Amino acid sequence: MPTLISLYIRQTIIGFILSFVFVALLLHFNVANLWHLVTHVSGGWLAAVLLFLFNGIVFSGVQFGIAVMSMARDGNDGSRGRRQPERVRGLAEALAPIPVPVRDRRLPPR
Repeated sequence: MPTLISLYIRQTIIGFILSFVFVALLLHFNVANLWHLVTHVSGGWLAAVLLFLFNGIVFSGVQFGIAVMSMARDGNDGSRGRRQPERVRGLAEALAPIPVPVRDRRLPPR
């Protein structure tokens, strides 16, 4: 299996584990009376499943983004994150206007 695919699957699993913990804490601490709604309303279990699913999608996406962005770090490149501008020679020549010939395509007078 390619390395990128295994990285994606691993980060997705971590994201869904974080989602499970997050939803369990929401229900345990009864935030916005969610525990009562999930247990006493018909179809409340569906709300809990969807909350887990959608938070899992978000958390796994964030987890994968963090993993990818932290992969290529060269701590000793000296730039400190600032891009160095290139020197432009002959700026006046680079910005000089270029004449463009235009044919007159107006309709003849009637």
